[in-house]
Amino acid sequence: MTLAPAQVPTTPMPRIAVIDFETTGISPAMGDRATEVAIVMLEGGRVVDRFQSLMNTGVRIPPFITQLTGITNAMIATAPEAETVMAEASRFVGDAPMVAHNAAFDRKFWQAELARAGLAAPQPFACTVLLSRRLYPQAPNHKLGSLVDFHRLPRTGQAHRALADAEMAAALLGQIQHDLRAQFGVPAPTHELLMAVQTCSRHAVPARIRQYLGASSAG
Repeated sequence: MTLAPAQVPTTPMPRIAVIDFETTGISPAMGDRATEVAIVMLEGGRVVDRFQSLMNTGVRIPPFITQLTGITNAMIATAPEAETVMAEASRFVGDAPMVAHNAAFDRKFWQAELARAGLAAPQPFACTVLLSRRLYPQAPNHKLGSLVDFHRLPRTGQAHRALADAEMAAALLGQIQHDLRAQFGVPAPTHELLMAVQTCSRHAVPARIRQYLGASSAG
């Protein structure tokens, strides 16, 4: 049974780190590298901290990427070394689980850049693209900007810059968590639940949530 919004209990949630990378291309396996990283830290659904930095990997940015992001080779030339930035990003995230819009992309660069810095990347990733496809099939598409407009969320900064995109992905995550509470009676839409929902079919979402809530109450 779905609870009305006023009836839905709330439970404090642990931290979740929402991340976005800007890069020189689509795949670290093809030699592409990160140019910028931003992380928005949420606690209880609220932004409690932010991390953002350009990074210098020694790889030139193609002109079409500069047109898309506004990040130039001159900007990167004076940025901190990638290993330094990634070590700081890893400390910032700590053991918080992670979320990204199109997480398969950001997870690859998170893992690849941390590996180059000699650091582990154990964090599980939930994906707001996958979650939105399950929860909002009526959306015109599942691009970040389109979903932000669909939900009438605020646009922040310049699109295709890491901090602006991470802020919008964090707002979208907040909307998803709100709707899981309001529509499905989930008291605490945890990262674990997000991972469970994103891996099932759209039609199986209610049953998967009931299963999760039953297991949580039994535990």
